[in-house]
Amino acid sequence: MKYSPPTKLIIASRESRLAMWQAEHVRDRLAALYPACEIEILGMTTRGDQILDRALSKVGGKGLFVKELEVAMAEGRADIAVHSLKDVPMDLPEGFSLAAILEREDPRDAFVSNEYSSLDELPEGAIVGTSSLRRQALIAARFPHLVIHPLRGNLDTRLRKLDQGEYAAIILAAAGLKRLGLPERIRAFLPAEQSLPAAGQGAMAIEIASNRPELMEWLAPLDHLPTSQAVSAERSVSKAFGGSCQIPLAAFATVSDGNMFLRAMVATPDGLRVASAEVHGKADAYMELGSQVVLALAAQDAESILAVCKTQITE
Repeated sequence: MKYSPPTKLIIASRESRLAMWQAEHVRDRLAALYPACEIEILGMTTRGDQILDRALSKVGGKGLFVKELEVAMAEGRADIAVHSLKDVPMDLPEGFSLAAILEREDPRDAFVSNEYSSLDELPEGAIVGTSSLRRQALIAARFPHLVIHPLRGNLDTRLRKLDQGEYAAIILAAAGLKRLGLPERIRAFLPAEQSLPAAGQGAMAIEIASNRPELMEWLAPLDHLPTSQAVSAERSVSKAFGGSCQIPLAAFATVSDGNMFLRAMVATPDGLRVASAEVHGKADAYMELGSQVVLALAAQDAESILAVCKTQITE
């Protein structure tokens, strides 16, 4: 069925500066596609934004950033929700689906510091801030002499804590800094070989209620196939291991000329045990490639590593 172009759309978004940038980006893309459509942004505060004194791994994980937006869609106060894909749970609640994955920004982690140029320069005992167990594990594995402290809050809050001297350095997603026009804060990019990105890092997703097929049609032009294939493979790996911010798991795929290179890693938070795997293949076989990586990690006793993770996280 072919639907008439939309006349009004309401976008639900978190109210952080980065989230609003993303919502405005989607608004502008939609306005270019449907110039007669009235588009509004409904800014909201999520539970994930409110809980800043505890690590996400201890208070419920990724779903804390999307629940209120889904309620707004279910109640008819919003038509779509825009998310950073790495904040979206691997299993969406019944009645919701992802309608489009936009072209990915820089997926790398970024080293941010006012005094040092790289992780290698940090002296023994230097405090590094990160909100990610994945980053914590990867840093601990390579730099056991550093002290890693939790870092919560939106991007501006994290930068302010660095500037106030609470940390010698912090690790952030490069995509957010670039989107907000802050590339000068990046002292160094961490290559995937050193800091494998999280599943979906750097990508934006648009969520809808599953009973709105017209939205799926209207949003289809925003979907970027290579990005969608890559992040689908990544998320399949994460899902297989119960992936969330509650375990140190990385999965990162690149697509070129119809071919995919998929890498993944699971580790204990202290970085003492790490399992990693990589596969190559056709990009349209992304789910099969994801399964291959899962089997390769399982062969390296990934399940026992995850069991140790759960013990360390709850201590």
